[in-house]
Amino acid sequence: MSLAINTNLMALNAARNLSASYSRLGTSTQRLSSGLRINNASDDAAGLAIRELMRAEISSMRQGMRNANDAISLIQTADGALQVIDEKLIRMKELATQAATGTYNSDQRLIIDSEYQAMASEITRIANATKFNGVYLLNGNLSGGNNPASWGVTHNGEGLQSTGPMKIHFGTGNDSAEDYYYIAIGNATASALGVGNNSGAGLTGDYAGNSISTQAGAQRALDALNAAIISKDLIRASLGSLQNRLANTVTNLSIQAENLQAAESRISDADVALEMTEFVRNQIITQAAVAMLAQANSLPRMAMQLISG
Repeated sequence: MSLAINTNLMALNAARNLSASYSRLGTSTQRLSSGLRINNASDDAAGLAIRELMRAEISSMRQGMRNANDAISLIQTADGALQVIDEKLIRMKELATQAATGTYNSDQRLIIDSEYQAMASEITRIANATKFNGVYLLNGNLSGGNNPASWGVTHNGEGLQSTGPMKIHFGTGNDSAEDYYYIAIGNATASALGVGNNSGAGLTGDYAGNSISTQAGAQRALDALNAAIISKDLIRASLGSLQNRLANTVTNLSIQAENLQAAESRISDADVALEMTEFVRNQIITQAAVAMLAQANSLPRMAMQLISG
């Protein structure tokens, strides 16, 4: 390499190396300060795309867990109301048993029947008043029949207010086999259960639970109450199984989100030990480049010594 004053090749080379090492030092500083290996698309374009897809999945799973937990709260609300209805039905059966015996006269049975009808009215009031976030639970709006396979058919979510069984969405996609299922809650009013003066038409003969003002009516009411208790228990059993299923769904989503978060971390997060090693290395190289650039800038003085000598 010739000794020249017009072009200082050594200084140019040292400056280029200083620029490269300083850029790497900046990258290490950015990764250490952010904790991320990928801060820009230029760091790892493919890794960035994978990371963002994983982040979207993780966020969706976490919302799905919240959706499932909200559904559990809804079921608990409905089951709590059904527990109170259960108490009313037990009291009604007690009253019907009392009125069915021959030791009471007609006036006494009318008094017993007045409490019986009051219990039936309270059952209807509870069923019509029980709601979660504005959604009525026990008045038949969420009915879907006894076959869970048909609940998706009777559900209609096209309107502002969905009708039929409630769809609980917890997955990250829109696959009926993986991402959602339905909650159907039967009608728990007194008329639907077939007890009280407002029990619907068609419940006649041995299953007419309208009134216990007569001995025969009280005896028929006992059969109607047995059927009502079974109907109520079927609703509660369905809710209990759905609650357990939702609890398992929350557990599964939690595990999936945790594992996906770990995978995302391996792609996106900086290895602090490795980056600190790179930082120190780049720092030393940068300091050396600065020193060598200073020395290279002084080399043309050697040429000046030749000229002046």
